[in-house]
Amino acid sequence: MSKDIVPNNDDLELPIGDIEKHIMELAEQSRSRAFKKVNEELVKLYLDIGKYLSESAGLYNWGDQYIEGVANSIQMNYPGVKGFEKRNLERMRRFYELYADDEIASALLTQLSWTNNYMIVSRCKTQEERLFYINLAINENYSSRELERQLDSAYYERAMISKKKFEPVPIPEGIRNRFLDSYVLEFLDLPNQYSEKDLQNALISNIRDFILELGKDFTFVSQNYHLMVGDHNYYLDLLFYHRGLSCLVNIDLKIGEFKPEYLGKMGLYLEALDRDVRKPNENPSVGIILCADKDDEVVEYTMNRSMSPTLVAEYKLKLPDKAILESKLREYVSIAESKDE
Repeated sequence: MSKDIVPNNDDLELPIGDIEKHIMELAEQSRSRAFKKVNEELVKLYLDIGKYLSESAGLYNWGDQYIEGVANSIQMNYPGVKGFEKRNLERMRRFYELYADDEIASALLTQLSWTNNYMIVSRCKTQEERLFYINLAINENYSSRELERQLDSAYYERAMISKKKFEPVPIPEGIRNRFLDSYVLEFLDLPNQYSEKDLQNALISNIRDFILELGKDFTFVSQNYHLMVGDHNYYLDLLFYHRGLSCLVNIDLKIGEFKPEYLGKMGLYLEALDRDVRKPNENPSVGIILCADKDDEVVEYTMNRSMSPTLVAEYKLKLPDKAILESKLREYVSIAESKDE
């Protein structure tokens, strides 16, 4: 080999760190694809087993007790095989029967783990609610812990109530659909008496859980973000960036009830963000006034003539009563149906 083409190791600076990082990324991507494929096949298997059990029961007119016999037979003849106990076989049959006539949901099931799938099956009462959580878990890439938290916080009911409440608000639908009317911050563990600064610091200390509640498209930018308008200094409580909307989101924290004058200050903040901070490729900034309480009629009157892309939401420090939210949702649906008649 010619000496001229042999690299001089003294002069060659190999980017070892970059190479190592890239190799590990490729390995992680491969593991992720393998896990997804295994999960997809597992969910398909459970659907197939559920279908076979359901159709066999109908064909032979068997009662529910036959599953126990099948489970016992499997344990006797295949003692090393796990996962086919009576309870699991019953879950597979129910899993299949719930989605047998729902082509939309059935096409999505293999994108979720079996744990997440059955959590939705066991916790949701209607097909609409199940489909909501299926799509939410897929879009947000929820772990089982994250999905369980959203189920515990009655996220579906809150999202549906928010949709009804935001309808009269003059805000583009694409923005309304990304935000809730009520946020649950049970993870803060605040004392009975606290200040806005305490609330702000608690949210920053629990930013991972806060973003789970807001939505994973939110990226935290800054606490007490500084703006200067004229000779005046202003500090925004919490500034986020929303990847899906491609815009800055300012969250103004209030520990009391919503007051109409809050909207004027938010309008100033959003105008300053758009003039001095927003980049040319980004959409206009959005504001959320997050209050401990609000009178919906006062909010509607205040927002009716506002041109500012601002939403007013309330926060709760305890997990909501799902039954109360279900009742409130039925009330909103009834009102909407009566208006359509």
